[in-house]
Parts: sequence; C-alpha cells; structure tokens
Amino acid sequence: MAGLNGIKIKIMPNSPNANLKAIEKKAKEIVESFGGFNKEYSIEPVAFGLKALIVFFSFQKITTLKKLRMLLKKLKMFSQSS
Repeated sequence: MAGLNGIKIKIMPNSPNANLKAIEKKAKEIVESFGGFNKEYSIEPVAFGLKALIVFFSFQKITTLKKLRMLLKKLKMFSQSS
C-alpha cells in the first residue's frame, strides 16, 4: 500500500486587492487535476492588509509535486509560495 503525503502550500498574492476567491478557484482546479484529495482552503491574514491563501491536501505521488507547485506559482496576482 502506498503512503499518503500531506501538503500545505501558502500562496501570497502580490497585492492586498487581489481576488483570493478567484485564486482559490484556480488553485482548486490545479490541485484536483493532479489528484489531490481531502482538500482544505483557508484565507489567513499576513500583515498590512495582505492575506494569504492556504491550500492543504493529501497526495499520493510526491514526484509530481514540483510540477504542481510551478503551476500554482503561475496564478495571476501571485507573489510566492512556501
């Protein structure tokens, strides 16, 4: 039986005016296309009005994580992920 991996990615928009719901929708599409499951999405305050989208999901194939992360980085109004 293959093990499961829990992955948590913090998506930081480059502006306090960024539409986090739109970013969340695109992130959901990307995560689901890679087979992510048990998904949770939350918005957390960072500082000075900025908020981050936290994406947590389970994943079986850790080998494709790098490609998944690269796609999430390409989201519009995106600054960084950790």
